[in-house]
Amino acid sequence: MDSATSELPARTPLADAAETGLKIVIVGGFGVGKTTLVRSVSEIRPLNTEEVMTQAGIGVDETAGLTTKTTTTVAFDFGRISLNDRMVLYLFGAPGQERFWFLWDRLFSGTLGAVVLVDTRRMSESWYAIDRLEHHRTPFVVAVNRFDDDVSAFSLAEIRQALSLPDHVPLIDCDARVRSSGKSVLINLVDHLYELAMAREMTP
Repeated sequence: MDSATSELPARTPLADAAETGLKIVIVGGFGVGKTTLVRSVSEIRPLNTEEVMTQAGIGVDETAGLTTKTTTTVAFDFGRISLNDRMVLYLFGAPGQERFWFLWDRLFSGTLGAVVLVDTRRMSESWYAIDRLEHHRTPFVVAVNRFDDDVSAFSLAEIRQALSLPDHVPLIDCDARVRSSGKSVLINLVDHLYELAMAREMTP
């Protein structure tokens, strides 16, 4: 067995007791770490639609600050994570390049909530994701993916101000490469969705 195959995660069957499937979309700018986040938390081998970047993308895709990036998502990523015996999250990672934004509205269909992944080196690329989610009235949390070479050291308060995020939108730090950190982001989103649902129930 070759080494690449041996490193793949074992297939985790869906529990017989699972009865609630929740669709979650992960959005953000190009190269922010969406594919990495889906890959790190998925309990199944994730479906990736990554292709090698070629010279055809020069001048089309904004690659400033992404000198080590060699592949890009051209449709979406898909993964799955079970929160408990009954509740399962289905994760869809959206492509970040502007030329693929037309896919976002379809991915948002039937979505319960979303994660906006932010790279502080290219923060302005998060604005479109936030705008589209607000347009669709889709609840979301914002997760700041802290890279090893992120020397900006922006505080969460500064990032909230830069993104004009309302106080009720959760904003957290994460490392998309670390499974426990990715799961914490999803738990924050589920908690946020629960709080919103309870608030609606209490509204006369």
